Amino acid sequence: MTGGNAAPHAGPSGSSGESRPGAGGSSESQSRRPQPGELGKRLVSGVVMAALAIGAVIAGGPPFLLFWAAAAIGIYFEWSAMTEGPALRARVLGSTALAAAALFAGWGDPGAALAAVIAGAALVAVLDRSPRQVWRGAGVLYAGAALLAPAMLRGDREFGVLAILFLFAVVWSTDVFGYFVGRAVGGPRLAPAVSPNKTWSGAIGGALGAVAMGAAVIRAAGVLGMAGLAGAEVAPTAAIALALSIASQAGDLFESGIKRRFGVKDASHVIPGHGGLMDRLDGFIAACGVAALLGLMRGGLDGPARGFLLW
Repeated sequence: MTGGNAAPHAGPSGSSGESRPGAGGSSESQSRRPQPGELGKRLVSGVVMAALAIGAVIAGGPPFLLFWAAAAIGIYFEWSAMTEGPALRARVLGSTALAAAALFAGWGDPGAALAAVIAGAALVAVLDRSPRQVWRGAGVLYAGAALLAPAMLRGDREFGVLAILFLFAVVWSTDVFGYFVGRAVGGPRLAPAVSPNKTWSGAIGGALGAVAMGAAVIRAAGVLGMAGLAGAEVAPTAAIALALSIASQAGDLFESGIKRRFGVKDASHVIPGHGGLMDRLDGFIAACGVAALLGLMRGGLDGPARGFLLW
């Protein structure tokens, strides 16, 4: 997530402490610095990903759910490949559970969507019958979080768009500021056993950048006249942005740890110059999950975005 040896990227992820933009768990990946041509490819891919992500947020409805359902299924296949399984039957079952969850979410039934993900994870684990069956089932849960958390927040009609854009601003700023500060300052390593190139300076710089950009997004929404945000105090917004930035960095370290556990350099190579969907979305999944849980606790199913944005 943060550090001094990664190229920054634009996309719905947040990971800036690796040798490629934003992710990577192996020492080989972390020791490789991007070449000029490769950096250009990554920047182009990042812009395209950002445009698609923002477009889906603005469109909402079926396009938004289709975007995140496709991402979730792709993440599940990457997780399965990294953990060397499961069999095709279990992959189809897990993908079917994720597709069903997307349908339930689209019908406005988040409880049924969550039940579909949990049932799919349980069935995949049972069918696997290997020492890694817990890992197999966990893949469905992880991919399900990538689908359900943003769907739940975007489903808030009044604040859903702002909530996702706020998350993008926080996660992407964590990545970009973390990269530049980490490269400029260097210093002690943040988690050398998991991701040797991440530094404390990059982590702090990324968090401060996220606070600034998160506050700017909320202030802009208030200036544009969004109800409840005119004259919003900075302190609560800053605290939320800081917490989500930390969650984003923890999500990146979590994915790096999994890849190191299974000796994998990249989750896949589906995104030119970037790696896999997990590599791009690790930080966003964690931050969005925290935001959704906080929003549910404060705003309930009717207003999860309002719950974590308004204090």
